[in-house]
Amino acid sequence: MSFDYINALLKKPTTRTPIWVMRQAGRYLPEYRATRKQAGDFLSLCKNPELACEVTLQPIDRFDLDAAILFSDILTIPDAMGLGLYFSEGEGPKFKNPIQNLQDIEKLPSEINNDLTYVFDGVSTIKKALNNRVPLIGFSGSPWTLATYMIEGGSSKTFANTKKMLFNEPKALHLLLDKLAHSVIAYLNQQILSGADSVMIFDTWGGVLSKQNYLDFSLDYMAKIVKGIKAKHPNIPITLFSKNGGKYLTYIADTLCDGIGIDWTVELSQAQQEVGNKVAIQGNLDPAVLYATPEIIEREVKKVLSQFKGDTGHIFNLGHGITPDVDPENMKVLVDSVHNLSKR
Repeated sequence: MSFDYINALLKKPTTRTPIWVMRQAGRYLPEYRATRKQAGDFLSLCKNPELACEVTLQPIDRFDLDAAILFSDILTIPDAMGLGLYFSEGEGPKFKNPIQNLQDIEKLPSEINNDLTYVFDGVSTIKKALNNRVPLIGFSGSPWTLATYMIEGGSSKTFANTKKMLFNEPKALHLLLDKLAHSVIAYLNQQILSGADSVMIFDTWGGVLSKQNYLDFSLDYMAKIVKGIKAKHPNIPITLFSKNGGKYLTYIADTLCDGIGIDWTVELSQAQQEVGNKVAIQGNLDPAVLYATPEIIEREVKKVLSQFKGDTGHIFNLGHGITPDVDPENMKVLVDSVHNLSKR
């Protein structure tokens, strides 16, 4: 197994800077589009362990990546809670039964892993198929991010309903976040038992909150999750990623997570200065760089690598997910540039 990804997360020596990419299994790959067509739709693809395994391995077979990430969706937990997840073409995820009040929150089931066996089957199928080529990353959405989708009934630009609840009924929102944190702990612990070598929590919408609300309604629950996983699996590295969370890096590092994902709006050197050697840092090339020429991609990779001081504790990634219209050849240039420029 290539251990560079795990070693970097644990700040141990590496042979080169490891790289994996958010959404590395996705629509920019023609083979992914073919498998998705075979599955019928996105959700059916997520719920079919064999096909989820197939698409997880597609970028690993094509590029020299240092980790695979489970192919799934952050909204599996709300779906298992009975909110009726579906995807509208061109509109993203939607819920048939969004959360509207305290009664809806109180009715949510507390144990949902039995309805998520397809995810755990996917993890064990992928782990077996990888045959120790690279480590496998499991993941979940953060409680705050999941709550926004559950209350808004889908994605949102203003988060009006969620913020209305935050200010008018904070106790109700805390109850929802607490239930979600409990579910995420059980969900990620089971992914680890099924074969995940590390786990990541995606807090896509943490950055839409003011500082105190971020700490109270987002980070506090991620800290609970870190504690809940470390209690059972002390040696499994955990990465937290809050999009637009660059202002809160020292607070995130205090959760005792192993790695912090940063987006491209934060300088890597500044992030390293703030967190010192407390945690590893994952990031942070602007995904739009992959629209550029190979020469420019290599130049931008060099810039990111040169910002990191020291030999370990950096996992190269994009500052967010790879976009669907990127040329796969440019992804190859990215991966190879990171490895060639960072060989110890």
